[in-house]
Amino acid sequence: MDTLASQTVPPPLTAGQRPPKVWKFWGTALWGLFIFAAMFAGQLAVIAWFVLRQGGDIAYAINAIGAGLTISLSVIMGLPAVVVACWIAIKPSRTPFADYLGLRWTSWKNVALGVVSLVVLIGCWDLLSRALGREITSGFMGDVLKSARADGALWLLVLAFCVAAPISEELFARGFLYRGWSESFLKPAGAIVLSSLAWTVLHIQYDLFFLGEVFSIGVLFGYLRYRTGSLWLTILLHGLNNLAATLQTLFLTG
Repeated sequence: MDTLASQTVPPPLTAGQRPPKVWKFWGTALWGLFIFAAMFAGQLAVIAWFVLRQGGDIAYAINAIGAGLTISLSVIMGLPAVVVACWIAIKPSRTPFADYLGLRWTSWKNVALGVVSLVVLIGCWDLLSRALGREITSGFMGDVLKSARADGALWLLVLAFCVAAPISEELFARGFLYRGWSESFLKPAGAIVLSSLAWTVLHIQYDLFFLGEVFSIGVLFGYLRYRTGSLWLTILLHGLNNLAATLQTLFLTG
């Protein structure tokens, strides 16, 4: 089983070569803001492109922001922006990109453990939602799926939600933020909580109930990132979770 202790030992340094390092609390926080801004800029560029095509029509811009096609392309364009921003942030550390972010595979036993844990957690939230008389899917998700279907872009939305979003968000939260904060005074436990809070902020389109669910999923992913040292595991679980949520919403909304 992969653990943090089993990470590859770097080769010995040559004369005059400085050792690799990891950004600590403030360095991670500041570079994290940079990565977040890059993600936002990549997504905003799509909206700006749609608006410019319409001659700067403000009314069109407001409608475009919530359209399924626009959201799909925005999420997809956020991915290369995050990758480039992470590369810029990590390069001064002299640590290999994949090593810094934990982009290593793990055992199938850990995959099974992650899937079972996620299913149990989501099941508990669904039961709580039903007990409170709430819908188990968010209204935002349903509206976006309906819009994407009307635009003929449902496949593009699935690609954005189940592939692009999991990769970009995991690179940001459980990759970059967790790595630096876990090696600061926060230690792994504090890094799991704080990176989960930062990830939850990316989902402010949901109400407080769903934000609570998002935060708990973030804590689970953070723990699995700590336990296995693998970001690919959390990317996979994140994608499976989003796919299940998408299929569930499609089924319940007809």
